Amino acid sequence: MSHPSSLPPPDFELASAFPEAAWLRQAAAVSDWASIRQYVDGLPYGTDRSFAVGVLSEVDGVEQWLRPLVAAAPDDVLALTVLGAREVDIGWKIRTTARAKDVSREQFAALHTHLRQAEQLLIRATALDPSYDAAWAERITTAKGLQLGQNEARRRYDRLARHHPHHFSAQGRLLQQLCPKWSGSWEAAHGFARECLLAAPEGAMNGGLVAEVHMEHWLALRGPEREQYLRQDHVRAELVEAAERSALHPYFHRGYGWVTAQGCFAAVFSLMEDTARAAACFRALGNLASGYPWRNLGKDAAATYTRHRDTALARG
Repeated sequence: MSHPSSLPPPDFELASAFPEAAWLRQAAAVSDWASIRQYVDGLPYGTDRSFAVGVLSEVDGVEQWLRPLVAAAPDDVLALTVLGAREVDIGWKIRTTARAKDVSREQFAALHTHLRQAEQLLIRATALDPSYDAAWAERITTAKGLQLGQNEARRRYDRLARHHPHHFSAQGRLLQQLCPKWSGSWEAAHGFARECLLAAPEGAMNGGLVAEVHMEHWLALRGPEREQYLRQDHVRAELVEAAERSALHPYFHRGYGWVTAQGCFAAVFSLMEDTARAAACFRALGNLASGYPWRNLGKDAAATYTRHRDTALARG
């Protein structure tokens, strides 16, 4: 095994884990809608189409050719969904990830304008195809940004879950809505994460939600409370159980989102000083990384990842 210090730096590039992301970006950059549609329509049933929609929605300028496309083909569910997701992306970038108290009135107004535009597109998409997972997933995000409330967010998730009961991307979006920072509660957030864990087959990614909610809870605390949180016996037991059913399961499914799920477990086990389990998670990752959770643990996400990885591999 390589010595920790000789390992390559973490790779946060999405296409390193999922090469199709690079192709989707290239196709969007040259407005190759025919190829994009053929690819997305050809995905096997049950594939999380939110991944492809998310990649496309982050391509700068994609809205310039999507808007006339949607105007010409108003019943194109995929085009409606991608343009809706793009409006969400534009709005959220204007808002930034700053705390609400640090976001200006003008930024909030711009966010809400784009989210309302997205809502109209996505409402049409889900009316045309009530089983379209990516559109419902985006509507969970718009519900959060427009502050439509916990019940409405859960209603939208439930509509998606009728057709896609273990949709990891949608579950992650609803989990954020259920946290206190979005007017939820820890009871609701932890309860939902556990519900998703137990409902999913062993080896599924959904157990990563348990790691995510404990990470969110830990991040929300300060001082002695934060220091003690991950040392609690019930917290450790929940995380170990979730990891053994997901990230540390021998048949762990490496679908879209697996790097984030594995990374959340690597982070929480590192913070708990459970170096053996943290090391197992880091070995599974290789040098792959996602922005969350590492950007939440320090100003330099790469340095934070490297520090935790090297400590875990040296001891575990």
